Amino acid sequence: MRFAMLLCAGVLITLPVMGTEKDKAMFVKHWQMAKEFTLAVADAMPADGYHFKPVTDEMSFGQLMMHIAAQNSDSCATATSTKPLPGLSSETTPPDTDKQTAMRFLTLSFDKCAKAIQAMPADQWDQEVYKFKGQPVTAGETLLYTFTHTAHHRGQAEVYLRVKNIKPPAWRF
Repeated sequence: MRFAMLLCAGVLITLPVMGTEKDKAMFVKHWQMAKEFTLAVADAMPADGYHFKPVTDEMSFGQLMMHIAAQNSDSCATATSTKPLPGLSSETTPPDTDKQTAMRFLTLSFDKCAKAIQAMPADQWDQEVYKFKGQPVTAGETLLYTFTHTAHHRGQAEVYLRVKNIKPPAWRF
């Protein structure tokens, strides 16, 4: 996990940062598509499969969905100078949860983030919001990290579906 975060941070530091209203609108558009796609993947797993782990060391499907929601909430709050959703934290192991709860938290995390991004001034994208290994990280980089993190774990969730012989939803853009 730490290696993946370092790799993502390294890639994100080299990406151009979005700093216009047009760029912000594009991100929000794709964030909405990420929401719809992630919810479709989450919904494809039957309720009785939310406790499924392909191997012992992995999170259950429900924990994986809660992990996505928690990271969305934390990273978006950092980028937009808002508060994360109560009851979610990317710093702790997510609770094993049922389908209804996971779907609710995923929806809340995507919606809260979209609303916060829309309210954020475009010039805030270039502002440093924290340091990673001593390197400054801007709000825009934090949001790109969050987008990448969601895609990474959504792909992991698709593997869980395939292990259970469930065809994942078609990719969306």
